[in-house]
Amino acid sequence: MIKNPEHIIVSRTDAIGDVVLTLPVALALRKKYPNCKITWFGKTYTHDVIKAAPYINGFINFDEWIKLSESDRTEQLKTLNADAIVHVFPQKEIAKAAKQAGIQNRIGTSHRVFHWLTCNQLINLGRKNSDLHEAQLNIKLLSHFGIEIPFVEELKSSSAYLKPLSSFSFDVLNTEKVKVILHPRSRGSGREWGLQNFRKLIDLLPAEKYSIFVTGTNEEAATMKEFLNELPAHVVNMTGKLSLSEYISFIQQCNGLVAAGTGPLHVAAALGTNALGLFPPIRPIHPGRWEPIGPKANYLCIDKSCSDCKNDASSCKCISEITPTMVFASIQQWK
Repeated sequence: MIKNPEHIIVSRTDAIGDVVLTLPVALALRKKYPNCKITWFGKTYTHDVIKAAPYINGFINFDEWIKLSESDRTEQLKTLNADAIVHVFPQKEIAKAAKQAGIQNRIGTSHRVFHWLTCNQLINLGRKNSDLHEAQLNIKLLSHFGIEIPFVEELKSSSAYLKPLSSFSFDVLNTEKVKVILHPRSRGSGREWGLQNFRKLIDLLPAEKYSIFVTGTNEEAATMKEFLNELPAHVVNMTGKLSLSEYISFIQQCNGLVAAGTGPLHVAAALGTNALGLFPPIRPIHPGRWEPIGPKANYLCIDKSCSDCKNDASSCKCISEITPTMVFASIQQWK
């Protein structure tokens, strides 16, 4: 067992949703070692997420680090004087540099051959067919710290994983109405519910009670021009208008968010905001693996055995069978 580490690096260099569901790793380490320094190894576009996690002390920008020569990469890690590195997302270059830098405890999954050569503490961790939630799988990598895998309900009942240090002001939020964010696209990270369903949902939300905001990136906006151009007057198009830090603050100031299994859904859940995820019953993208984690997080998923659309995301009947009426009923429960 690793005892009293002074500095731990958590490496997760992929998408926003994956990063958010790895925050419980950092929080578990913080609770176990209150005085330990925790540094996150991540990509540029996820940095604002880490800035909103006050229990994380530092950030290594992978996009800048990977540009360095191999010797300079090793030297940068060596100067951190870390006692341990947890490779949550396997990255060959990081694993190699961590070993060369002499980091004493190098933890990774045994399901990556290059970890056999670079890690000295291997965890039997296979994700694809596991019955564990993604956050539980991540925490499984902490067994050498004496940290046990919690139940999903324990993870969901925890205090907010994200607590932004600064709050932005948005004129569009100066209303007493219930503020609902609809995030239709998923950048390929989840099965999408469909623009036609989001439009039907909008029609169900009374304009006198709800303020509705549609969000997404500029790239996502380009894929739904017609949908955006035909939005009713009481719906505000916020696509491409917010930086990630602004978006995190915007979500926190709204009552809730509806999305597929994508980054903004997990951000909303981690903020303690109402987060409604729309999922298909397809492994490994089902809610058993990816449901949002937070005190006000929930999801909808049709209880059926999927076979007709498992390999065709463009016509996913499993998720389209979630009706706008079902989503509206969930939104009505938001407080």
